[in-house]
Amino acid sequence: MIKKILVAYDGSKNSDKAFDFALDIASKYKAKVTVLSVARPSEPPEDVETEAALENAIEHFEKLYPILKNKAKKYSIVPQFLIRVGHPADQIVNLANEEKTSMIIMGHRGKSVVARWLLGSISKRVLSYARCTVSIVR
Repeated sequence: MIKKILVAYDGSKNSDKAFDFALDIASKYKAKVTVLSVARPSEPPEDVETEAALENAIEHFEKLYPILKNKAKKYSIVPQFLIRVGHPADQIVNLANEEKTSMIIMGHRGKSVVARWLLGSISKRVLSYARCTVSIVR
């Protein structure tokens, strides 16, 4: 049974498709939806850069989240929105484990103004390490 869905979201077309797919699944199973966006700081990360990356990500995604909230209202779903800093695959898998997520839904590839993070290697890494079902949307 699908009770909790984690959507990896970067603002790309494929992450929009992933979010729409998640709403469809969540409405059928009455599942909770969490949307995770990840800001990726430069390597090696420094405190100042990490803080700046998080601030930029928050600003960027706060502009996009109201659109997602409106889509979710049509399904009577109130998603939780989170922004983390770090390597996207690690953050996705870690949150899925913390929240005991039933399913991760993510786009196949994505490009964001803040960071490029849903590349094929990210999808493969999430598929390899996630303890739950993973759906890659194209």
